[in-house]
Amino acid sequence: MTTDPAPPAPCADAPPVAADQLPALRRRTNAVLMASQVLGGLGVPIGIALAPVLATEVSGNEALSGLAPTASVTGTALLSLPLAALMTSRGRRPGLVLAYLIGAVGGGLVVLGAVLGSFPLLLLGMAAFGAGSSANLQARFAAADLAAPDHRARAISTVVWATTLGAVLGPNLSAPASRSFADTAIPERAGPFLWAAGIFLLAAIVVGVLLRPDPLLTARALAGPAAQRAEGRSLRAGLAAVAASPRARLALVTVAVSHTAMVSIMVMTPVDLGHHGADLELVGLVISGHIAGMYAFSPVWGWLADRIGRFSVIGLAAGLIAVAAALAGTAGDRHAQTAAGLFLLGLGWSAGMVSGSALLTDSVPTPARAAVQGLSDLTMNACAGLGGAAAGLVVSTAGYGWLNLIGACLLLPVAALALVTSRRHPVVPAKAP
Repeated sequence: MTTDPAPPAPCADAPPVAADQLPALRRRTNAVLMASQVLGGLGVPIGIALAPVLATEVSGNEALSGLAPTASVTGTALLSLPLAALMTSRGRRPGLVLAYLIGAVGGGLVVLGAVLGSFPLLLLGMAAFGAGSSANLQARFAAADLAAPDHRARAISTVVWATTLGAVLGPNLSAPASRSFADTAIPERAGPFLWAAGIFLLAAIVVGVLLRPDPLLTARALAGPAAQRAEGRSLRAGLAAVAASPRARLALVTVAVSHTAMVSIMVMTPVDLGHHGADLELVGLVISGHIAGMYAFSPVWGWLADRIGRFSVIGLAAGLIAVAAALAGTAGDRHAQTAAGLFLLGLGWSAGMVSGSALLTDSVPTPARAAVQGLSDLTMNACAGLGGAAAGLVVSTAGYGWLNLIGACLLLPVAALALVTSRRHPVVPAKAP
């Protein structure tokens, strides 16, 4: 890693920033991003919690219930690259605002589909609704734009942590959001999506008004004229940057595999708990503990990634997910063991997401970062979508224990790659001014 040089004359979209102004600008940027994450983290789960139930009501077929969350994940993946392209050319603020606006439109389309009884329109709305998740994911990279190199993981983890409040409250607000539309033309199960649309609109306003100056454009201005050249910002340049950097390849694999293993195990855990006699309240507690593990402790991983290194935390992530899979996969009717496994699964995901995102940002040139980060989100969501779809097949044919075994085995190559990469391409710590 190299230290960012003294600021040259910046571009018109990024006003001059003196060295003594950077700490205050970083704090302001993080505060705005954290506020948007609280809103985005609330908007996504308040709708997603009832998506399968709404899909069943509209389609009249329970077998189609899984298509609603699948459409949302697919939308998140497909929108990752276009949003990254917009951010590459115009900055973080326009990309994040557009993502939240698309998510709001998606929520409206879901409601319209429910009112009209149109299942295809509902799925289209769910795909657009996934833009809210895209905005939440991209916000962690916006936090890294201006962060000092030796505080980059902590900046990412702080924004991830801000999702905790919304992620925990969102599912619990679904019921009152549904009841608020009783005795109206809007089906009760669709009500939360109207709430979510309003929350996304508020998030768009917060980012559009307050995220100034744009962190990505400012970071390019601080990095010098070379970082402002358009030829280094394309998707092709991003792919080339990943191909040229073993550390970037490790980071991409870490984020994709840890996310895939987490999603695959998590989506089938309620099914396994039900098979072993757990009621809905217990299932909710287990998933709440899992979500707490995903977000609440992310600052710990950010601090560790900055202090002991990205490679070490990637190794910890692989170990945590493997242990989590062993616990959950052998729990049977021991529900406390399942809960412990899902909590550790969330911790492992958080460690992999924070350390992998920081290493990815460290390892590519400033002009290519937005494109590479969009590629990362596309890869992780596409892999998770495939993993979630395959998880049901594995459980139905081989069982929940085998699913966890496969999930644990996915992390073995990551741990081996981290060990080899750390020895062949060690990171030289750098201090920013």
